[in-house]
Amino acid sequence: MPGYILPFASLLLLFSAAAVAPDGYAPAVVPCPTSRPTVRTATGLSPQETQWLQVRDNKTLPSLKTFLDQTQIGDLNTNTYIDNIAKNNSRLPRIGIAISGGGYRALMNGAGALAAFDNRSSDSMGKGQLGGLLQSATYLSGLSGGSWLVGSLYVQNFTTVESIIFSSGGFLSTLWQFENSIFKGPANLSTTRYYRELQQSVKSKADAGFNKTITDYWGRALSYQLVNASDGGPAYTFSSIAEDSDFSEANTPMPLIVSVERGFGQLLIPSNSTVFEFNPWEMGSYDEGTEAFAPLKYIGSNFTNGTIGRNGNCVAGFDNAGFVMGTSSSLFNQAFLQIQTLSGVPSFLLGPINDTLEEIGNDNKDIASWPNPFYKYNPGSNVNANNTILTLVDGGEDLQNIPLHPLLLPDRDVDVIFAVDGSADTKTSWPNGTALVATYNRSKAGFSADDSDFPKVPDQNTFINLGLNNRPTFFGCDAKSSDPLIVYLPNAPYSYNSNFSTFNMEYSLEERNNIIRNGYNVVTLGNGTRDSNWRTCVSCAILARSFSRTKTDIPSDCKDCFSKYCWNGTTNSTTPATYEPQQIIANGTTNGTDSLAPRVADVQAIWRNLPNHFGNASS
Repeated sequence: MPGYILPFASLLLLFSAAAVAPDGYAPAVVPCPTSRPTVRTATGLSPQETQWLQVRDNKTLPSLKTFLDQTQIGDLNTNTYIDNIAKNNSRLPRIGIAISGGGYRALMNGAGALAAFDNRSSDSMGKGQLGGLLQSATYLSGLSGGSWLVGSLYVQNFTTVESIIFSSGGFLSTLWQFENSIFKGPANLSTTRYYRELQQSVKSKADAGFNKTITDYWGRALSYQLVNASDGGPAYTFSSIAEDSDFSEANTPMPLIVSVERGFGQLLIPSNSTVFEFNPWEMGSYDEGTEAFAPLKYIGSNFTNGTIGRNGNCVAGFDNAGFVMGTSSSLFNQAFLQIQTLSGVPSFLLGPINDTLEEIGNDNKDIASWPNPFYKYNPGSNVNANNTILTLVDGGEDLQNIPLHPLLLPDRDVDVIFAVDGSADTKTSWPNGTALVATYNRSKAGFSADDSDFPKVPDQNTFINLGLNNRPTFFGCDAKSSDPLIVYLPNAPYSYNSNFSTFNMEYSLEERNNIIRNGYNVVTLGNGTRDSNWRTCVSCAILARSFSRTKTDIPSDCKDCFSKYCWNGTTNSTTPATYEPQQIIANGTTNGTDSLAPRVADVQAIWRNLPNHFGNASS
């Protein structure tokens, strides 16, 4: 993302995915496929994912070789190393990328990370850059604000971040216009028309016989910023991604969006909450108490005991893309309800919103109501077997604000997860490792037999006191481990103070671009200026589990990287002072046209002054 030139490759991506829902936002009856949709027990990956992975592995092979070949790892010939793995039919390194929640801040911070990882971004293949990591990845997960990023890119045929923020005209230039408040709507619509479309869309769903919640209004409003500014893309579904040629041919990573279950009337999310995932083919959970998946395209159908009755109808269109993203971010329903306090909002919108609140109760304003496809299915172990509705909420409400959960599934064989954390854990709205601590505590408690053992992480005070929330840290460096290595990439003030409030609902284009640029700097360590060997260390992290599987001696360069970035178990749990980090790159705010690289100042002194608890002295 260093420059503001739209690459030719991006010009080929200016078309949205197909709008395939049969009746706009309203779910509707469609012909059933020859093989009628059924629920499957979550005893492994779906047949679709299993088949897709075989193709994706072949697609990531050349990308991974190119990425590694541009990195010097001692005398290791990475091309030969990867070719030997492929020739022996051994498992190639498999990469996952997880984008945290945190509202628009997390979306923009994550967008900077993906721009840095994307070899289609301008200058992303130069020295100190990480272009190609995205093309080498198998999975890309998003949660809450992170789900907005993932969903928005995929419904635009997995377009580039650059093609959205640098476009000066055309369809993509109308997206991510966060200066246009979600309470007022896009610039191309009158506010009255915007309000009317929100009301009519949700009404059409209710008229079709489906429950409505505040999440419906929130998801529709989001869609005008993320999906289609002209009408909110009412017919865009998440399952339509499966039919997009780039995804179906495994040219892109597999998107995963995360939500958690909160039973109707339940006020607190338990630590053993059921984590639901949405992927292009299915929605469901591998967690005990559900352990089942249903075909996402037909989720509005009347499933009973895992099937649609012989005389039952197939219903499509429930999985509206905005509603899926809204479900993962339903904590923002409360923010959306600020619309009740604004002047000039017509009664034709306020009336239905207030009626919806009255129907579900104020305590349930954060829920999303989904038809339960697991009704009467496997009643011996299914806690929702007698419920016709699933009530799902924001994926971060159980404090697991980085969507690591689906990437820890052993059957997915993920070697390394790049965990991009744009959370606002501290009073000053910077991350402090809370999401990692929550996932570690859940793993340690053994709530799900399908979870990998999550590596040990320190407490939040240690994250701050040792500077682990201000620089990358590797967790799980034990060479004997077969579980994913976690590369923690916390938001920090490299070139811009991006610590905006999670519930800040409006950003100027300058603020948007500066936050995205800062996210780019976070994951590249300022184009490698903070550490000129950072790309080598990223490559070592990718290969770490593979070295163990192939019984390959760890190269000396990788040993140096692991000494520098692997947490060695040191803790300091004393209560820290208010966390107010210094800007890492001096004069980092750019004028919107310059490359990132020339703006990077000498930050080696800051690097050396950070607390060192990684094994060796910092260099």
